[in-house]
Amino acid sequence: MNQPITKSALSEAQSRLVELLQRINFGRVERLAVRSGMPVFEPPPRIIQKLKMGGDNAARPEADLPDFFLKRPTVEMLMAIAELGDGEVLAIEVKHGLAFALEIEHPTTEHAGGLLCA
Repeated sequence: MNQPITKSALSEAQSRLVELLQRINFGRVERLAVRSGMPVFEPPPRIIQKLKMGGDNAARPEADLPDFFLKRPTVEMLMAIAELGDGEVLAIEVKHGLAFALEIEHPTTEHAGGLLCA
């Protein structure tokens, strides 16, 4: 990540995912399908929003901006999804509208010393 990346440089599917995280603000996206390294919204992922009592549960202000520079966690999330190729992101943990952690299931292969990620 040498050059800053803007939202306008993303594909429609990537931009939709970034906006979804910003609207959730805190929570999780579960069972996000990935095809050819891009998020797919059919079937729709499961969305879980964490509401904080007495707190501001509104979407991030950036959600309505047409363009802005992406923060490092967003770029890293999109790179991990691209590297997955075809599969499923089991969960994206969202904090402050940004991907905080991803859960990705990897196939395993047998090896003489035991099991390895493929």
